[in-house]
Parts: sequence; C-alpha cells; structure tokens
Amino acid sequence: MPLTSDRAKPAVPFGGPYRLIDFALSNLANGGYRKIVVLTQYKSHSLDVHLSRTWRLSTLLGNYVTSVPAQMRRGRSWFLGSADALFQNLNLVDDEQPKYLFVFGADHIYRMDPRQMLDAHIASGAGVTIAALRANRAEASEFGVIEQGEGTKIAAFHEKPADPPGLADSPDESYVSMGNYVFDVDVLVDALNRDAGDSSSKHDLGGDLIPALVADGAAHVYDYTKNVVPGDEEAQRGYWRDVGTIDAYFDAHMDLVQPLPAFSLYNDSWPIFTLGRSLPPAKFVAADNKPPSVQNSIVSNGAILSGCTAFDSVISPGVRIRKDANLEGAILFDDVQIGKGATVRRAVIDKNVVVPDGVRIGVDREEDEARFAVSEGGVVTVPKNYRFEDD
Repeated sequence: MPLTSDRAKPAVPFGGPYRLIDFALSNLANGGYRKIVVLTQYKSHSLDVHLSRTWRLSTLLGNYVTSVPAQMRRGRSWFLGSADALFQNLNLVDDEQPKYLFVFGADHIYRMDPRQMLDAHIASGAGVTIAALRANRAEASEFGVIEQGEGTKIAAFHEKPADPPGLADSPDESYVSMGNYVFDVDVLVDALNRDAGDSSSKHDLGGDLIPALVADGAAHVYDYTKNVVPGDEEAQRGYWRDVGTIDAYFDAHMDLVQPLPAFSLYNDSWPIFTLGRSLPPAKFVAADNKPPSVQNSIVSNGAILSGCTAFDSVISPGVRIRKDANLEGAILFDDVQIGKGATVRRAVIDKNVVVPDGVRIGVDREEDEARFAVSEGGVVTVPKNYRFEDD
C-alpha cells in the first residue's frame, strides 16, 4: 500500500515500462516454458488487461499466457490460500497432463533459468524442489526458512518464523525460500488432495503443503546462486528481491540506476519482456538556455525533461518534468507531471499525478506525513490520481 490500493501486487509498475509480473513470466518464456496460467483473485483488472495486451504468445505452437480467475470449481468458496488456489484449478493440470509443474510467485525481481532448476529436481529424485538463497537472519522472518539436511534434502521448513534458524557455517544467515517451486505432478496432486481434506489446514503452500512434503521426505532445495543466466555478469548472479514493502521496492529501483547495476535491464541475452506504449523517444530540452542535468537515471520513452535535474531516478513513459524541478531518488509512474521548481526526493509517485509548481515532496517529513504514506525508511508514496488542489 498504497500502490496496491486498486491493483494486484503483480500489476504494480516497476523500472519504467514494466510490471512486476513481467519478471517471472520472462524467466519462464526465456527458459522455453510457454504454457502459463496466472491464478488471480483480488483487484485483478489491471493485471488482466496487462496480460491480455502484452503476453500474446504463438498459438500456432500451442503457447499461451492466460489469467484464470477464481471460479468456485470445488465448492462455494473463493481461494482460501495458495495451496487451495492450485487445488481448485487441478482441471488445468488434467487438461495438459504435464509430468512436472512450476509454481512461481508473480511479484519478485530476479533472473533465473528454470531449466537448470528442473534438471536439478529430476537429478535429485525430489517430489518438490524449492529455490532458495542465503539472507540476513534478521530479515529472514519475512520468508519461508529452510533447514537443509543431507545433500539437497530439506530437513525442516518454517514459514515466516519469529526466530529463524541460522546456518551452521554462518549463524547470522538463514536459507530462505524464493517462493519458486517445481513439482512432480503426481506428488503435487496427492498433496493437494490430502490438504483439501484437512480441516485444520490453512491451505497455504508455505504454511501447510511444503511442511507436509518435508515430513514425507519428498522436498529438496535448489541453490539459486548456482543458476547461471546468459548475459549476466558475475556481480549480478544470485540477485533476487522481494519487493513486499515500499522500502524494498524503492531499494530495488536504486539497484537499477547504479553505474554497474546489481540488476541490469539491459541483458539482451535474457530480456525482460513487456509491451511498451506507442510513444516517441525521450526528449531533453534546454529551458531558458538551461539544459537538463540527468545522472544515474532511467528515462522511458515519451518523457520530456526541460531544464531540470534528475539524479538516481526512474522516469516512466509519458512523464513531463519542467524547468528548475529537482529529482533525487524519484520513482515516477506513467504520465506524472512535475511542475516548475518542484522538488521530489526519495519518493514514489503513482500514475497521472500532477505536482504543482514549487511543491516539495520528501523534504519535510512532518509535512509529508500530513498528506501521504511515509515508510519507515522515509520513502514518500503519492497515490494514483492524487489531486494537490484538494489538500
């Protein structure tokens, strides 16, 4: 919130022209897996529109990306949890008859070759394989935490534990799940049917299904840092961000704009796909003989920057920034307008907002908190279609 006040999280814009879901879908498509369903439920309209306009694969080859809303196929209830979402859509598995099934979260920033994960899954003989990486133990309570047993086998799985277990070779780190799984389909179907019949279950993948499969001895772990993606440099290997908070979302953007980015949008060997609007190229204009000064920033098509300064910023399609405006760590969504002499620092401004001349955002915290959401890290978020004249 407030970026998800009227859209599903996977539909939140990221990095200029992209949506969060584009990263997971691009990994699957680049890896050659192009029969993809997106299970949707809450505030899914903008996500559905994005999928229908953008992710049109070759039907001649039997490829598709399609959204599948909750349909009450198994009773008079919507999805009760992530495991129940799979259970209620097992008809899709019956239709396609796959041997293996990927289940990927739709709201993380990363590059991954899923073929390498599937190869590891097959080689281990696992019923389910979970992609994981090391994380700071102090932050691990936000994730599923894995205790590794012999080889790649998982000895225990803890969903968002209050006191995450550390690693034997690094007590200040924990092994956290990325929310990406590959299943043997017969193992998944059996586990889902058992879970559906358990009245005490919350029908959650991480909270119920995976611990049950760990108890069965069927769960193995895949070390994501061993995944080698074509075109990525060594410094970019193993990058993964869960952008579940405004601060994490902001920090992931700052990763993009560094001279040597931790995550690069410019890897042509493993592109992130999206459908850009039909707009002219970005334009930089001198205003009263003052040229714009732009450093360490991403500027999307259709943007016009006139006599302004922009540092460490991400500027989305159709943005207008006028004379003497100053951006520092600004993330501007589509069609935002920044007026003359305005200042925007460490802020996310959602679509269609017009910032009047001289307005300051991110300068005075007390002033910001009176109007907007301000994160623990001090990042200001201006909601979609906000009207300053209504203040």
